Amino acid sequence: MDKLKGKVIWITGASSGIGEELAYQLSHAGAKLILSARRETILEKVKQNCSSNGVAHVLAFDSNAFDQAETMVNKALTFYGPIDILINNAGISQRSLIAETKFSVYQELINIDYLGVVALTKALLPHFIAKKNGHFVTVSSVMGKFSSPYRSGYCGAKHALHGFFDALRMEHEKDNIAVTMVCPGFVRTNIAKSSLTADGSAQGTEDTATAKGLPVASFCKKMISAIQKQKHEVYIGKIEAFGVYVKRFFPKLLHKMVLNSKVR
Repeated sequence: MDKLKGKVIWITGASSGIGEELAYQLSHAGAKLILSARRETILEKVKQNCSSNGVAHVLAFDSNAFDQAETMVNKALTFYGPIDILINNAGISQRSLIAETKFSVYQELINIDYLGVVALTKALLPHFIAKKNGHFVTVSSVMGKFSSPYRSGYCGAKHALHGFFDALRMEHEKDNIAVTMVCPGFVRTNIAKSSLTADGSAQGTEDTATAKGLPVASFCKKMISAIQKQKHEVYIGKIEAFGVYVKRFFPKLLHKMVLNSKVR
């Protein structure tokens, strides 16, 4: 992780799961961190648990507050100066059938998983352009490459991220701005418990597939490797990650595989 030593890295969704573990591993590597999520008190605990090899600042905000994105970027820039890497990790999942899901649930998924990411990215982009360097790392999902029942809104938002960031990568390669799309399979986090159900309430229970997923520490180690290599796109998981390739070459086969898996 020597390439990341001294780098200023901003992590959203840093209060739990992948974001929290990234904070610990990147701090140990000597990165200078900005930790963001809605819950400031929990972020402070994460900061306290970070390695003394790194430095961390807390910047709490709600990714739904699009009009605050520029203000948050300007505040983030006061901590260490120029930012090197933004890790767009904040997000929420879904577990409900299309026919039963309120439209407001789809709006919330798009706001959090797509528009919130776009707002923060656009607010930071001028600074990356000005210094002719920067790296956007966005946590999508293998569900951003193919779909699954009970996750229609989540899949739609994650698919949208790929369209946006593929365009950004092309438009700003000339400015030495990199884009890495990270597509997790099942990872042992609380994402299933916090997933939105048909009426917008949290599921509150664990999924079998999530419980059997990759340990979050193992996942983050692979993710950090992809960041250091500035990969365009990476799929990290167990057997479910191969679904990306099956979809590309044998879409009807994947359709049957997903239905037969009965994954919730």
